[in-house]
Amino acid sequence: MPDIIKVQDVNKSYWRDSIEIPVLNNITLGINEGEFLALMGPSGSGKTTLLNLISGIDKPSSGKIIINGTDIAGLGESALAKWRASNIGFVFQFYNLIPVLTAYENVELPLLLTKLSKAERRKHVETALNIVNLGDRIDHYPKQLSGGQEQRVAIARAIVTDPIILVADEPTGDLDKHSADEILTLMERLNKEFNKTIIMVTHDPHAASKAHVTRHLEKGDLIQEAV
Repeated sequence: MPDIIKVQDVNKSYWRDSIEIPVLNNITLGINEGEFLALMGPSGSGKTTLLNLISGIDKPSSGKIIINGTDIAGLGESALAKWRASNIGFVFQFYNLIPVLTAYENVELPLLLTKLSKAERRKHVETALNIVNLGDRIDHYPKQLSGGQEQRVAIARAIVTDPIILVADEPTGDLDKHSADEILTLMERLNKEFNKTIIMVTHDPHAASKAHVTRHLEKGDLIQEAV
C-alpha cells in the first residue's frame, strides 16, 4: 500500500527564553495507508511531539509532513484547523469528555462544526456509539460510565467524522488491564474492519504488540524499526 503519511527531514525545537531546546532530530518516516503503528520510547523522547506534528496540532521547525498529498506544514492556521477536523481523529490518555454532556452529546461535538442536519448528525452518532458497543449508553453521563466506557465514548467521538487517520496518545495508560484490552481490541477492529490508519504512542509493550509496526524514539532520534 502507498504511504499515506510522509515525514521528511523533520526537526522540531522549542525556545525557552533565548535557549533552543531540540526535541526531534531529522526525522524521516513513512506510514502506509491502513497501517497500525506504535511509537515507543522513554519519557521526553519526542513521541507526543511527533504525534502532534503528524496530526497538525503543532508545526515542525523544518521539514515536510505530507499527508494524502498535502504538505500540512505549509498550511495556514485556519486551513490547518479545517484539515484536522476532516482528516484526524484524536484519542487521549485522559478521555477529555465534558461531564455535563451525555455520551451522545459528547460524540456529537465534532459534528456541530459541519453542515450536517440534526437527523444526519444523529445517524452518525448512533453509528459511532454502536461501533464501540455503547449504543445502550447513549443518554448516560461520563460519571455514570466506567473508565473503559469513557474511553470508548472518546473513541466514538474520534471516529464520528469518519477520519482517515486516528492518533492515540497513551490510550490505555489510565485503564486497568481488562479495560485496556477492550480498548486495544476495539482499535484493532477499527484498523482491520474500517481500514483506519492508526498511530499510537505507548509505553506498554503489550499495547505495542497489537500494532503492525513499532518505531522507537530516543532523545529525538528514530533509532530502530521492528516488525
